[in-house]
Amino acid sequence: MIQYTLKCADGHRFDSWFQSASAFDKLLAGGMVGCAVCGSGQVEKAVMTPRVRPSRAASGKHAGNEAPPDRPGPLSAPASPAEQALAELRKRVEENSDYVGRAFAAEARAIHDGTAPERPIWGEARADEARALVEDGVPVSPLPFMPTRKTN
Repeated sequence: MIQYTLKCADGHRFDSWFQSASAFDKLLAGGMVGCAVCGSGQVEKAVMTPRVRPSRAASGKHAGNEAPPDRPGPLSAPASPAEQALAELRKRVEENSDYVGRAFAAEARAIHDGTAPERPIWGEARADEARALVEDGVPVSPLPFMPTRKTN
């Protein structure tokens, strides 16, 4: 695995992991690499320094998975205002609605038709399912994040 710092045409910087350098090149050429902040497909590698780990003796001992005090942990807090806003949106959605997974389209339709109790839900739908919901007047909106189980 290799980690690259990437940047989009709008200047957003983010990190992503790839199986190999050639896997990154194939995904980029196939248009499958997008900005984690705005979704832009115009992404390139940012200038970065290689990550070199000190020896265990030189780094000192740290309890559990705690990061050394001079480096942020692997799951650091969102850096940019956009990342912070997305994190807050995710938190509010997860706290105030029910995750229905792949049953989203059926559940949203049932709520709209009155055969299921009215409540805020979120989940996953294929593009054709989402399109059919919109065409039938079911109020839905895409979210700018994936369920936690699908993120890495």
